[in-house]
Amino acid sequence: MSPSPCIGRFAPSPSGDLHFGSLIAALGSYLSARAQQGRWLVRIEDIDPPREVAGAATRILKQLEHYGLGWDGEVLWQSQRHEAYRAALSWLQQHRQSYFCTCSRSRIQKMGGVYDGHCRDRHLPAQQAALRLRQHAAVYGFHDRLHGYLAADKRLAEEDFIIHRRDGLFAYNLAVVVDDHFQGVTEIVRGADLIDPTVRQIALYQQFGWSVPDYLHLPLAINADGNKLSKQNHAPPLPDGDARPLLVQALRFLGQPVAPGWQDESRDRLLERAVAKWDITQLPRDNARIPAEMTTSFLNGSQQAMISR
Repeated sequence: MSPSPCIGRFAPSPSGDLHFGSLIAALGSYLSARAQQGRWLVRIEDIDPPREVAGAATRILKQLEHYGLGWDGEVLWQSQRHEAYRAALSWLQQHRQSYFCTCSRSRIQKMGGVYDGHCRDRHLPAQQAALRLRQHAAVYGFHDRLHGYLAADKRLAEEDFIIHRRDGLFAYNLAVVVDDHFQGVTEIVRGADLIDPTVRQIALYQQFGWSVPDYLHLPLAINADGNKLSKQNHAPPLPDGDARPLLVQALRFLGQPVAPGWQDESRDRLLERAVAKWDITQLPRDNARIPAEMTTSFLNGSQQAMISR
């Protein structure tokens, strides 16, 4: 039998516009899938309304298009997937793989921040309660295509984590696993800030009896204070001018070869060359600082500041 085709994805939350750190993650995921003649999907993770910014989802899709990162098929919106999440929760409850918990965040923080399974056998009703996974197949580490074996903190790996919040919202770890399985995702390329929850997601895959995708966690772009570029840290949005200079910067950040003259070609030709030259053995493992001007504002679409290492 021939191997399954690669299916990658980029799944931003609409809590703000894409920034240079987002571009690195999106580009790495896109190039990896395309280099394997695979499909690349886009999913909008809009399951946390209090964190969403009005209009951000539409702008994110326009930003991806502007930078030439075209996706396959239709965009999947998590806000339209509630029925699937409820079905997954129901299955876990029917198979006694979850339970309700009324422990407060302050109680857990006083214990060191890791839940102790206090409500496991209390058989509490659903009212005013969160739903936790009854962890019986803890994952203590996983293989990352860039970093090799990554061990997890034992206490966190064994924790019965929340899969449905007390406020009625679906938890990230549940939604991302249900959707990646639904979309047939075989490869998850994303930022290194998501390494920690990976073992929880793998545990969920295993408890559902689903195939686990491959993982590759990319280095993060960090500012002068050592913090990752993020919407919360007010990283400036990607400019809407010429896309090629920032694509070149992102490629260099990812350790990929950029030949002289690439930036003078069309955006699409630049991306075609980047796909053909994609080499995961050249990816850096460590996070890297970027110039200060890229953490405050982009002067224009043709800015060509060099990535510093």
